[in-house]
Amino acid sequence: MALGLFLKLIQFFTNLKVYTLLLNVDYVPILKNIKLPEIIEFGLHLIISIVLAFVLNVYINRKSLKKEAIYRFVWKVSLIVGLLLYPTTLLSERTPAITNTYAFLIWMAGHWIYGMILGRLLSHK
Repeated sequence: MALGLFLKLIQFFTNLKVYTLLLNVDYVPILKNIKLPEIIEFGLHLIISIVLAFVLNVYINRKSLKKEAIYRFVWKVSLIVGLLLYPTTLLSERTPAITNTYAFLIWMAGHWIYGMILGRLLSHK
């Protein structure tokens, strides 16, 4: 939720379409032709986030990582996910240009925030 709120606020104040990118499903064959309400798009994002958190938690438990290692691992994975997902901006006309450095930096900052929060949550369980 923090990632969504951060990106929504950035988009509201700057009109930079980073929140739109977060919710974008233009590249999903079945969903690209359906106009979904924002709450449903955000819900899809939350489902993906919960699945990612679950997978990371399973990995962490299997590896018996220590608190600081968990924290670093989770925020690094979050940054990697952000890096891997940013190119989906190429698949939509509604999102920032792939060459928009400011949008990329904000996008990565949001994923860093997500990773920091999730890392703390998973390291304090």
